[in-house]
Amino acid sequence: MAKIAFIFPGQGSQKVGMGKDFYDNFSSARQIYDTAKDILGFDLTSISFTGPEEKLRQTKYTQPALYVHSFIIADLLKKKGITPMLSAGHSLGEFSALAYAEAFSFEQGLKLVRERARLMQEAGEKNPGSMAAIIGLDPEDVTNICFEITKKHLVQPANFNSPQQVVISGSKEGVAEAIEAAKGKGARRVVELSVSGAFHSQLMADIADEFGKVLKKSDIRIPDIPVYANVTAVSFSNPDEIETLLQRQLTHPVRWVETIQNMIKDGIEKFVEIGSGKVLSGLVRRIDKNVEVVQCGTVEELEKF
Repeated sequence: MAKIAFIFPGQGSQKVGMGKDFYDNFSSARQIYDTAKDILGFDLTSISFTGPEEKLRQTKYTQPALYVHSFIIADLLKKKGITPMLSAGHSLGEFSALAYAEAFSFEQGLKLVRERARLMQEAGEKNPGSMAAIIGLDPEDVTNICFEITKKHLVQPANFNSPQQVVISGSKEGVAEAIEAAKGKGARRVVELSVSGAFHSQLMADIADEFGKVLKKSDIRIPDIPVYANVTAVSFSNPDEIETLLQRQLTHPVRWVETIQNMIKDGIEKFVEIGSGKVLSGLVRRIDKNVEVVQCGTVEELEKF
């Protein structure tokens, strides 16, 4: 059997209707959604299943919705005896990966996600910024563009998603200047992202300190399987290190290309995207077209897998 890794999506993968088929078909999914309602103080099922899309796209709802959906699927796979060798998650997905690996309970993870989402939404309202995907430009060129512009306006790489896609984040002025500079350097395409803040940038520094205090009160344990960190692109297992890197993740880039490359070097032959959409599957194929990638985000895909 191929050596598999579970990968968990982050913000941007959500879509209205996600999770409804699991809720309709599995009592365990209904129980998890009920628990989530008690912890969050609002009904995640109506937001996830019927939207509207603008509401689901709000950070404070998006992140819990993705976390709960991914956890339900991973938990069902675990009950069927399907377990990965390694795991990783993209941004918010890192919390799903750690919950699956039992570094903390589902409930503890959801409380962390709730606070992270709330703080990130507040930071976006307090320090408005933006993000954009630069496609078709060498990551080093994008990094250099950001370095030059940040002398005047804050902008930095936020996600190294694939060899040809880097997401930048920062002040509206900084991102706008970087977009023009990237076009001038020959970027194939530039896409401004519909987000509520400048995630993975120094505009999140204030809330990183506050989130650090939340993490300190959490019961974080050694994961059952290796989980690869966004900030370092290698596995982390020490609870203190997990706490530190989850805090740093708010202001540092997601090193997704290196993460996938390192997992392949460590023996992974097949990646399973656990949750909504197929964003990560597309990125993995662009990083290494020789590995197998499958999606597991619906009941149909679960049964097929």
